[in-house]
This record gives sequence, structure tokens and C-alpha cells, in this order.
Amino acid sequence: MNLLDVYKELNTEAKCLAFLEHMRWPDGVKCLSCESQKITAITAKGKKNRKTGQRGPDRELYQCNDCRFQFTATTGTVYHDTHLPLSKWFLAIALITESKKGISANQISRALGVQYRTAWYLAHRIRKAMVEANPPKLKGTVEVDETYVGGKQRGNYRKQLNKEVVMGIRERGGDLRLIHIESPTAANLSEQIKEHIDPAVKMVVTDEWQAYPSAMIGAGIHGSKHETIRHRDKIYVRGEVHTNTVESAFSLFKRGIVGAFHKVSLKHLQRYLNEFSFRFNNRKAPDLFGMTVRRMALASAMPYAQLVEENAFTPFVRPKN
Repeated sequence: MNLLDVYKELNTEAKCLAFLEHMRWPDGVKCLSCESQKITAITAKGKKNRKTGQRGPDRELYQCNDCRFQFTATTGTVYHDTHLPLSKWFLAIALITESKKGISANQISRALGVQYRTAWYLAHRIRKAMVEANPPKLKGTVEVDETYVGGKQRGNYRKQLNKEVVMGIRERGGDLRLIHIESPTAANLSEQIKEHIDPAVKMVVTDEWQAYPSAMIGAGIHGSKHETIRHRDKIYVRGEVHTNTVESAFSLFKRGIVGAFHKVSLKHLQRYLNEFSFRFNNRKAPDLFGMTVRRMALASAMPYAQLVEENAFTPFVRPKN
């Protein structure tokens, strides 16, 4: 579904709830407590206001016939207890998934007619569902490079002290990984290479950065599997040996920072990297919007206090089917 489809087909809460239920339970509604499929739809009357005497709106719930647990499609998800209509949630998801270079919280705020803080919190909860723990390791021909993200600076002198390091790992014809690392030391590079690249890889291509040979050996990649392209000698392509593929991903991310976000918080830098990686890796998916909605229905809630505290990043873990 594209943005126009979302606007036309998911413009009421009833339609949004039905779509969310289908994404969360494609084989039929199951109890969140005991996983029973013996479910009954019930209507709970709204609470009565003691001052005005008026009742709030009725709520449509599901009740398990076995354990009597009551729940809705949003219970236990990122959407749980939200004060924002699901129609605005879905519009925000469509905007983020369709924006190749990202979209800022300010622009989401203007598009949805909500406050900036609401849009910022909303966008980060969507990014949470864009992360997958323990992804498969990359094979084939893999390019590894690093880039620096930060403010304007003349020349490269003391660049590592003034900017943040982003490591890129991309399989040609496959997935991309963007990782924020503390510094481009052999130990840090080796740790990420070992985590994301299969030792049986066909070839790993890097530039001439001095830490890569030791990092490759530490990750179990030896001999002819490691090829180097010397950018200092103004050589950028030597047959199949180049890092142009991963550098194009760096360019896309930096254009997003310059053109859409303008600046990002260091504490949340990895979240933005995860967003770009997810959107890039699923750019050919037939329904990226529906995939993201389903992932958000399977992800746990993220309170605002958890988001703003230090080191609050929690990866998405796909449940076992």
C-alpha cells in the first residue's frame, strides 16, 4: 500500500483496527494469554464521568472463552494505550517507509497536525520495529568501509575526535548493515565483521585503512578472501574490487541528514542507521507498509521514559512461529 491507498482505505478507526488484526493474526484472532482461538467479540461500556455524569465511548474488545482474558488488537504492542488515532499512526508509517532519504519529526508534525514531541516519539517507535536481532550473516562479495558523521570541518586532521564513526557492511545484491562504532580500531572492526559476515564469504573488499588486515584475521577471514582498493593512489575500481556499492549507501544516509533531519542526536544515531538499513534492504518488498505495521504489532511497547534515557536501544526480536 502506498500513501494514497492508506489515506483512502484506512481513514477510520474501525478500518484501521480490522487491518491491524489481519496483520497481527493472519490465521485468526488468538488469545494473548493462552493462545486459544475460542474468542468472543464483546462491547465494554465507557466509563462514567463523576462530574458530568456522561459516559465515555464504548470499547470493542475480544474475550477468551477459556481464560476470560480481555484484549484488543493493540494490547501489548507499540500502539498500546496510544492517544493518537490509528489512522495517523498508519499515515506516519507510510510517510517514513516511502521517504527514501527519511522524513523529519517536524515534517511529520505538520503533515499530521500533531505536536513536535508527539511526532518525534511516534517516529522513534516506528524505528524500533525496523530492527531485527540476529540477522543472517552476509555471504558472496561483501564491501566494508567506514565514514564519519558530524558537523562541518575543513580537512581530515583530527577527524576521528570531532566526528562519529559509522561502519558500513554491504553484500552485493544483498543486505546492508550500518553500525555506529566508537572508533575504527582493529578490535572494533573485527567485532562487527565477525558478527555480520560469514567466514565462508567469497570476497571482502575494503580500502587501505591500516586496521583492516588485523581486523580480517581476527574475524577468521584470511588470504585471498580480503581484497584492498587503494583510494590514496586514486584507484577506485579494479575489476570486481571496489567499495562503490557501500559508499552509495553512505551517500544516501548523509543526504538524509543534510536534507531531511539536518542533525541527529548521538544517543539515537543507531536508530536512524537502522531505519535507513531496513528501508534499503526491503526497498523491493511488495508491501513495505504492511510489513512494518505487522512488525510493530509484534514489537513490545516503548514508554517515553525508556526512549529518552541513556542506552535505551532495544532490538526487535521476531517471535517464533
